[in-house]
Amino acid sequence: MPASMFKTLFKKQPSGAQAPEGERLYAIGDVHGCADELDKLLDKIEADASGHNNTRIIFLGDYVDRGPDSKGVLDRLIALKEQRPCTIFLKGNHEALMLDFLEHPEDMMHWLDWGGQETLQSYDIRDIAGRSNKALGAALREKMPDTHIEFLNALTLTHLAGDYLFVHAGVRPDVALDDQTEEDLIWIRKRFHNTPEDKRLEQTIVHGHQPVKKPMDKGWRIDVDTGACWSGMLTAVVLEGTTRRFIST
Repeated sequence: MPASMFKTLFKKQPSGAQAPEGERLYAIGDVHGCADELDKLLDKIEADASGHNNTRIIFLGDYVDRGPDSKGVLDRLIALKEQRPCTIFLKGNHEALMLDFLEHPEDMMHWLDWGGQETLQSYDIRDIAGRSNKALGAALREKMPDTHIEFLNALTLTHLAGDYLFVHAGVRPDVALDDQTEEDLIWIRKRFHNTPEDKRLEQTIVHGHQPVKKPMDKGWRIDVDTGACWSGMLTAVVLEGTTRRFIST
């Protein structure tokens, strides 16, 4: 890669990062099975977007686990996809864990401790402690609608819009976007959060994955995971032109 190209890939994005012209973006943080909070936030977004003809919702992943109604969340997201085909749905680490459990439940006992138990319960699977992982995996495959599995398998890892990059967890410093691994995009934490200024991508990065007490805008990255399953607060960042603001439940 020529040195000049490298410099354009890794440079600090000016604070005036801009959304696509004429478009208003709503990027929603980790839902984690909180269907009620999702309904409330979507109602707020609908009211906020009233009268604006060009809006797009971007979900940053982690729809399942921990909260009480992962099944209900997926039902709502699939319905929303039908209503608003332009909606973007990104993959989080918890969707990856759930898909791995469906494929190899015997190797995924830790998923139950990371919120998978609540997900199983949302599909009306009971007596979890007394059943083997293999039996639980079979029960989940039987209970899950095909539309849910298709939705999870269709999730994407990143979305670019204007000067913004949307991703679940973040990106590895000093690595071009095309060379990022799925593991980094859905799992990375401190190494991304502590990225030196000269190792950052040119885009402002909008992400979830790391719970914060209130939405965080550090200029070069925006964290909208406000821990809905613990705090009851689900958050979206609203991006339009060069402005940024937040809507929370």
